[in-house]
Amino acid sequence: MLSLGDLFIVLLFIAAAAWLWRAHGIRERALERVKQHCAREEVELLDENVALRRLRFVRDAGGRRRLARVYGFEFTVTGEQRHAGSICMFGQQAGHIEMDPYPFRAPPVDDGRVIQIDAWRRSHPKPEERRQAD
Repeated sequence: MLSLGDLFIVLLFIAAAAWLWRAHGIRERALERVKQHCAREEVELLDENVALRRLRFVRDAGGRRRLARVYGFEFTVTGEQRHAGSICMFGQQAGHIEMDPYPFRAPPVDDGRVIQIDAWRRSHPKPEERRQAD
């Protein structure tokens, strides 16, 4: 027969297993959000992984301090250097994503022409100047 102490230990193990199961789901959601963010920023997520760094109180978008899981990840732009990033998760809701400063590739120039700003301003008058000329 189970004593009250044995029942408490069983319930404690069940609660720990439920917490770990939920934490795994939150980690998977964080990984999904980081993948989306890296694709949008045109950087490569390294190791396809996020790792729990700490639990801490962080301000959410509404300015309230809430307990958050902070996950860390690494990304690269050039394939040579690793840069760090982090994401805050408030339960199942993703918070802000922070990324270390990184070099970015400049978009290619269309035709290589140099635009002289004075000539451009003369050919594109301000709206107020156009109204006065009419």
